[in-house]
Amino acid sequence: MKASDLFLKCLEQEGVKEMYGVPGEENADIMISLLDSPIEFVICHHEQAAAFMADVSGRLTGKPGVCLSTLGPGATNMSTGVANANMDNSPVLAITAQAGTNRLHKESHQNMDAISLYKPITKWSQSVFQADNIPEVVHKAFKLAATEKPGACMVELPEDIAREDTLVKPFDTGKKARRPAPDEKAVKRAVELLGRAEKPIILAGNGCVRTRASKQLNRFVDKTGIYAANTFMGKGAISARHDRCLFAAGLGLKDHVSHAFSKADLVICIGYDMVEWHPHIWNIGLDKKIIHIDFEPAEVDQNYRADVEIVGDLAGSLWALNERLGESHSWDVKEFREEREHMLEELQEFNSDNGFPVKPQKILSDLRSIMGNEDILVSDVGAHKMWVARHYPAYHPGSCIISNGFCSMGIALPGALSAKRLYPEKNVVGLCGDGGFLMNVQELATAVQYNIPATILVWEDGGYGLIKWKQMNRFGKYSHTDFNNPDLVRLAQSFGCNAVRVEAARDLTPALQAGFSEKKRPTVIAVPVDYDENMKLTEKLGRIISH
Repeated sequence: MKASDLFLKCLEQEGVKEMYGVPGEENADIMISLLDSPIEFVICHHEQAAAFMADVSGRLTGKPGVCLSTLGPGATNMSTGVANANMDNSPVLAITAQAGTNRLHKESHQNMDAISLYKPITKWSQSVFQADNIPEVVHKAFKLAATEKPGACMVELPEDIAREDTLVKPFDTGKKARRPAPDEKAVKRAVELLGRAEKPIILAGNGCVRTRASKQLNRFVDKTGIYAANTFMGKGAISARHDRCLFAAGLGLKDHVSHAFSKADLVICIGYDMVEWHPHIWNIGLDKKIIHIDFEPAEVDQNYRADVEIVGDLAGSLWALNERLGESHSWDVKEFREEREHMLEELQEFNSDNGFPVKPQKILSDLRSIMGNEDILVSDVGAHKMWVARHYPAYHPGSCIISNGFCSMGIALPGALSAKRLYPEKNVVGLCGDGGFLMNVQELATAVQYNIPATILVWEDGGYGLIKWKQMNRFGKYSHTDFNNPDLVRLAQSFGCNAVRVEAARDLTPALQAGFSEKKRPTVIAVPVDYDENMKLTEKLGRIISH
């Protein structure tokens, strides 16, 4: 068969149902082969957005999402989304076209060494040199992308290789390998260390969500009474309704949860990615014992010196701990309970606020009140991300998607589209600032073309709010953060979307409900936001810690 046909059949063998991308001249053979493939190609309007769609798809399903670009500028456009997936540990396969092998050795049109570009932002990047190697290359890319810790892999297919004929067929990908069990002696040492602790605390990271370890984590918390905080990307690993949940850790400023960590004598890090919340923030003075539970040994860091490392399957490690713990291993730390109570009070503080522009706390309170436990919120990067992390309680793993590794703006809109395609029965909201919204606004055309009724909630303030907030915290003034917006409602309507601007705080809930009732059209809701609350939060957190 033709090599491009074989390539797609290998993707089909891996269970691929759809891929996101932009057609080009050098990937033309793949595009034509798609006409005879059950794989649906979702035409995007920017390769970065295609990679974001694959990123969120991979994060929600645990199976590599697939994105496609042509060579040169297509490959560079896609690279930001691929880097984002890799640092956020989302399984993704990025496919790029390439010039024919007869001209790769010299200066030629759009010829660029894409493999070298992608090597630092992927787990593995490989060009296909022979058509007969396609089954091996594709399967290896999928296997590496999905293996803990997951990430992005990139495969390059030169145009002359894509049109070759081959007698090779896709091979059976086989069964997944079992993850290794934890070392028994390490588990025993962890139990001994727990027995000597007076104020242990849990830091549950992204690994707890992506490996479906939440059940054993909750069993561990129930059995021991140890309070647990989720990282931004670990939100929902333990439900915010659980009376031992300390909500989200990772805010750059000191907060109730970081106050709790300052009092702990033992930190149990489970599925923790250091890229989210560096230990120099929570292990000041190096005075805490650390139990590291993850698929890989602990990263070497001055502030992260693990006393015990349990390396292996997360759920299996937690199961082993649960089985070894006796009835005497139980804690109820009063100071931690008080921090949770303070946070619960703050979550209720602005429920009835009618101020306009609308306060961030009020927006998230209204949104949370009408979102189901397993509905999906995809947050962009900006000031609103900090508010989502702090003021949007998550009750189920995978229900709140936050990019907090590479932290690229622009993920919310395309990410919400792939989430809604995966789970059409759920309400899906892409929450973004006006800055992030305009970075990938072109994908509203994709949403309309494919009848994706996701709801895009845009916080409108006419500036890069997070940068302004950080400049104010550091310098007491800000520089070059404001910009002019178009009429966001009319812009969205021009794409064919349902769109509305919130004119009063009371209008937000009805607007969201109307968006959720849409069956075919995306809805864009612009809500003017009161970002004066940013500096007020800074002042409040300063008072919290001073007490």
